Amino acid sequence: MARFCPLFSSSSGNSYLIGGGGEYILIDAGVSAKRLETAVKSVGVEPENIKAVFITHEHIDHISGTRVLCSRYKMPVYATEGTLRYMEKHGHLAGVSAEVMPGGGVEIAGMSITNFATPHDSSESCGYRVTTTDGRRAAIATDIGVVTDEVKNGICGCDLVVLESNHDIGMLRCGPYPYVLKQRILSDIGHLSNESCARELPSLVEAGTTRIFLGHLSKENNYPDLARLTSLGALHDAGMEENVDFVLSVNPPENSSPIVIF
Repeated sequence: MARFCPLFSSSSGNSYLIGGGGEYILIDAGVSAKRLETAVKSVGVEPENIKAVFITHEHIDHISGTRVLCSRYKMPVYATEGTLRYMEKHGHLAGVSAEVMPGGGVEIAGMSITNFATPHDSSESCGYRVTTTDGRRAAIATDIGVVTDEVKNGICGCDLVVLESNHDIGMLRCGPYPYVLKQRILSDIGHLSNESCARELPSLVEAGTTRIFLGHLSKENNYPDLARLTSLGALHDAGMEENVDFVLSVNPPENSSPIVIF
């Protein structure tokens, strides 16, 4: 059975666990190795059963635990060439086996993993699409300024999708962030707002997505209930019913729920 758990999801750290058949991969390793080990064990998985780490981009909240975790458990790291180049330059790959994601994807622990380009202010960011051992499909798309056609193609048709719902535009504009940072977040290479996220969800459900997770919420410019209500509004307006057509969850900053079977 396909299994998924959002271990960490915020500007303080990001990591997602996906697996099937008793073996797993991580998407990002953005907190310390110790915290990752603790989080993985808390949901009944041993770190030795994680077979690879896939990195979306080089920002520290996505890579900070990579070197220690992967060298300790001999896990390979996969990412785009631009991301790996940055990580190597700054010492995040010392003692780690690293591979550039091939165009056709890779097979790890019986799962097929492919990536797709994402628009973000980083070297060469990407999202990931995973097909598990029993044919279930999951996609991770966070840290995106806009939903491009490539992102849509990457997440469409998946059973489970994590889509960024980073901020409420009004809260961000009226909040304490410096003007330059606000403009960065609002740009096409920044972060996805609640409203932009919500607009994409009806088409995902129409294409077969039944589990939706809202990810990478800002602690300063969002509330979980606000993100959830914005998405629910768009889905309800499209004639879709929660717990009938879809299940909607908001990722906590740090894991507080068991693994989801999807």
